[in-house]
Amino acid sequence: MTSTLLIRLAGPLQAWGTASRFLHRDTDPERPTKSGVIGMLAAADGHHRDEHDTDYSDALPLTTLARLRFAVRADRPGVLIRDYHSVGGGRFPIRPRDLILDPKRAEASDRVATVSTTGTFGTVELQSWYGAPKGIHRDGSGHLQAGVTINRTPLITTRWYLSDAAFVAAVESSNRTLLERLADRLDYPRRVLWLGRKNCPPAERLNHGVHDGNLESVLARTALLPNATEIAPYYWIECDPDEHDAVAVMDQPVSYTSRNRAHVQRWERRQRIPLTAPTITWESE
Repeated sequence: MTSTLLIRLAGPLQAWGTASRFLHRDTDPERPTKSGVIGMLAAADGHHRDEHDTDYSDALPLTTLARLRFAVRADRPGVLIRDYHSVGGGRFPIRPRDLILDPKRAEASDRVATVSTTGTFGTVELQSWYGAPKGIHRDGSGHLQAGVTINRTPLITTRWYLSDAAFVAAVESSNRTLLERLADRLDYPRRVLWLGRKNCPPAERLNHGVHDGNLESVLARTALLPNATEIAPYYWIECDPDEHDAVAVMDQPVSYTSRNRAHVQRWERRQRIPLTAPTITWESE
């Protein structure tokens, strides 16, 4: 028998990137991605980005989680917002390792620290300083060196978010035990969980139980979220490529490895499913 796990995705900010790069971090403007939700389930189970480097030997492999059939419903689509975000720059107190590694600041080591009469340590401040040196290593003589050029110019990045949004995500499997394990992991995660990006914590309980039936039947009898703004919300449901109105999307996860993230194509359809006398309700707020 097929079963479905319901997941409530609600919070002040969400970000479900589809083509993000360092200086430009986007989000899907309509709904969470399968890659993002499967990644959250993987983190809850203790999965490491590098499957050969994990703290939990019993963590499920990504291939097992990626086979789950996925759907999401936009009860409260939210508002697309852009965040002004800068990286680096500013004035910071100097640290001993920066004197050692940065030739441009070596002269500061000859300065006399401010003498304090209140019993606290004095400080030496620089006019401009960016971060800690990267690629620290020892040279042939054993001295510490920075492996890359030190850059102190702040960067301006573009980051998009969905603000005040709430979604009902669902994953389907014929293995109910697997879904019950994931439901328990959402309540007691092995790693910290986020709504797509690390500064987007969930505001509500994620797990809403495992229910008998496929995605379509379970979502059709699941009540709207208490703060829903849509009377007849859209659903995005994973389907076979030959089904009517099937659309290709590139968010089927293959690897989450930091230097080799990979996704392949899957198919889904967008539709509205009428809610008729919903029997699956939400806790009062």
